[in-house]
Amino acid sequence: MKKYSVVLAAGQGTRMKSSLYKVLHQVCGKSMVEHVVDHLSTLDIEKTVTIVGHGADAVRNVLGERSHYALQEKQLGTGHAVMQAESILGGCVGTTIVICGDTPLITPETLETLIKKHKELNAKATILTAIAPDPTGYGRIIRNAEGTVNKIVEHKDCNEAEILIKEINTGTFCFDNELLFEALKNVTNENSQGEYYLTDVIELLRKQGEIVAAYCSPYFEETLGINDRIALAQAEKSMQRRINEKHMKNGVTIIDPSNTYIHVGVTIGKDTAVYPGCVITGNTAIGEECTIGPNSEIHECRIGNKTDIKHSAIYESEIGDEVNVGPFAHIRPNSKLSNKVKIGNFVEVKKSSIDCNSKVNHLSYIGDAKIGSDVNVGCGTITVNYDGKNKHVTTIEDNSFIGCNSNLVAPVTVGKGAYVAAGSTITKDVPSEALAVARAQQVIKENYAKKMNHRK
Repeated sequence: MKKYSVVLAAGQGTRMKSSLYKVLHQVCGKSMVEHVVDHLSTLDIEKTVTIVGHGADAVRNVLGERSHYALQEKQLGTGHAVMQAESILGGCVGTTIVICGDTPLITPETLETLIKKHKELNAKATILTAIAPDPTGYGRIIRNAEGTVNKIVEHKDCNEAEILIKEINTGTFCFDNELLFEALKNVTNENSQGEYYLTDVIELLRKQGEIVAAYCSPYFEETLGINDRIALAQAEKSMQRRINEKHMKNGVTIIDPSNTYIHVGVTIGKDTAVYPGCVITGNTAIGEECTIGPNSEIHECRIGNKTDIKHSAIYESEIGDEVNVGPFAHIRPNSKLSNKVKIGNFVEVKKSSIDCNSKVNHLSYIGDAKIGSDVNVGCGTITVNYDGKNKHVTTIEDNSFIGCNSNLVAPVTVGKGAYVAAGSTITKDVPSEALAVARAQQVIKENYAKKMNHRK
């Protein structure tokens, strides 16, 4: 039996008080609607249709070809939203999941179990439910003696017995696709809101004698819809805990999980230790036996094995094996540090490559540079890469030694095994094995200080 899905993502989300469309707010590095669509993609879904309204183009740009789209020009309720998918799914034979685009915490395992229960019970509709610690505001699930669903009662319509029920409607459903669109044709908007409710389909199917089942998720928090910034923060915290626990189960040491922030796309090898205050984002990949942090920020990087990073920021760069970075280093995009490179405190590297065993120990700026292997760059060295209009490349070849407080004015090359004397400003290429000295001659004026002090 084929499977389909409809993602409800047309609401504006006014409670977010944001110019960003609600379902595009991120949780652990990925927008809410992407979480939902990516979870669905693991279930062998034939077609996913995302219902868009406000911010439709922005949602299309994020999801791309992962989904079909249907436009709900006026937001007239959940039933009306699903109706917009009929041009794509109408007449299809199979099972359709209907899910809200603001439920990023729901797991593929829960959705898979929902579908399984739906098939096992031969149901025409199956509701994903949960036990809410405080069910205020939620629709209550009213079951019959056989355990199937009689109806969903909205909170405001509950009687004294129904108000005590804690099993709630989460807003995620499985339907027989053909019966879903047939029933939607009979849903009316004769209610106080003047909207077409998807939950009315449940009542219509019951009246037809069809089986309406329910699967109760064991985890209430994963069913939460995100409607404001408070719920967004709660979702971030819940997903971060889930991500950190996954890494720890895979052999990563996270010293303080409550103060470690790792995006969903990050991979980390076993026996790596991550210290408190680290923020690791994007699709970063970190190897085995590394030490990360404390208080390091790493974004979209590839980091090898046995590398040590302390108190540093690294962005969109490639770091090799057994590299030492920091403390307080800044590795900017498009940099490559090969194996056993050392980058010390207060060093900035930008769009540069540094080959194996080279050292830039402290207080230097390396920009638009190509540095060979076994090079020593003394403290305070600057590759002067910008002439006010264009950037130029500095090349330092293997086994060279750059004395402290040197300025290398690009474009310039320091040849293999060459030495640059401390305090030099180099504007011309230095041949291999040569010594370059380019600094003002020292002048001594005897008794000058005495004369100055006498004037006082």
